[in-house]
Amino acid sequence: MKPVTIGELQSLQKNNTSITSILRDVARNAEAAKDLNALQSLDSELLENPPAQNRTGKLSGIPFVAKDNINTNSLPTSGGTPALETHTPASNAPVIDKLLAEGAILVGKAGLHELAFGITSNNSAMGAIRNPHDPNRIPGGSSGGTAVAVATGIVPFGLGTDTGGSCRIPAALCGVVGFRPSTHRYSAEGVIPLSHTRDTVGPFANNVEDIILIDEILAGDETPIMPQPLNEIHLGVDQSVLTQNFDSETAHCFAKTLKKLADAGVTIVDIDLSKIWEHNKAFSFPVVLYEVMRDLPNYLAKYAPNVSFEELIAEIRSPDVEGVIKSQLGDGAMPAEAYEAAINIHKPKMSEIYADATAGLDAIIFPTTPLRASKIGEDETVNLNGEMVPTFPTFIRNTDLGSNLGVPGISIPAKTAGLPIGIELDGKIGEDKKLLALASALENIIRR
Repeated sequence: MKPVTIGELQSLQKNNTSITSILRDVARNAEAAKDLNALQSLDSELLENPPAQNRTGKLSGIPFVAKDNINTNSLPTSGGTPALETHTPASNAPVIDKLLAEGAILVGKAGLHELAFGITSNNSAMGAIRNPHDPNRIPGGSSGGTAVAVATGIVPFGLGTDTGGSCRIPAALCGVVGFRPSTHRYSAEGVIPLSHTRDTVGPFANNVEDIILIDEILAGDETPIMPQPLNEIHLGVDQSVLTQNFDSETAHCFAKTLKKLADAGVTIVDIDLSKIWEHNKAFSFPVVLYEVMRDLPNYLAKYAPNVSFEELIAEIRSPDVEGVIKSQLGDGAMPAEAYEAAINIHKPKMSEIYADATAGLDAIIFPTTPLRASKIGEDETVNLNGEMVPTFPTFIRNTDLGSNLGVPGISIPAKTAGLPIGIELDGKIGEDKKLLALASALENIIRR
């Protein structure tokens, strides 16, 4: 098995490779990778008997998977939790319909951290998802299954969701490209939610070119990508948090990446985001914890009325997810005052600080995660430079800010000899095309 791109499969079709043959490769690769537990379900009937295809679509005959919290009417949408294991919505999420309309073929649903509420994808209900580079390690999460399916070549692209890093973290740990668009650039309808303020669907692929194509389809934005000369690119490097305290390999990789970019003509500028972090903390968890207790029951009422919120909670199996949800049922629930302050005070202040710090820059750059993939089972703490630190906040440390700001971010795999390391570029809200053009210009430098 090896990673594959949309372009490679399109070339095969032009050379008379049939869709049936491509789908049989999907089945073979899925079987070969089954021990990694990437897929929650696989449409075996479709793989054996493909339907007539839209031959004119931009993704004609291209297989993909969707994270199992995105509604599909051909396969269950479980959210990785027992109460929804057989839940099959009556209709697809709009993001699925957009891909199908372009001829893409949904072949399966990808596993995830239970209810997308974690970053390890160590799902106690459905089993741990495993990193293809070392099956004893996590793939990241919560969209771990999608990242593994793309990294192993089961499919050339897939959909995940990202609240605090759930597309970019697994992309980094599995060695693929993961994109979080500006919040609300894509429809979030028909997606099992955590937070309507922070959630977004995001694509995974094996190169930036394929991400650009998927973004064009999902956003309905055909604005052409405008190439940017390397000597006109200005990147900011935060000196407060985003580039501090990495494992040794990540630190070395990032320093090497900055040197390669500078040697190619890119201007690297030090910036200071130190004043943003108190606002980020006051926004991040208060928003998710407050909104999930309202958004999740609303989803159930609309799409799974036979499952009550109480039943869903009672059947949660992952201890970390159960603990977080149940903490919001009593006196410890996030107060409305903290939520309102997050929305009305801390979010505007974060946006102001970020805009000031990044004025005149094309993007900021940093390692996607402070460390490489940890071992499965290290759910509470991980070792970072000899210190045991909490797993969840450590892995989301760098990705959380961008999702709270709502800006686009893309993780690109760097060249490494060992476990994958991702380098992230974060842009400015609404400037997704500009960020993707930048990623396209810098991808070869970062990866070589």
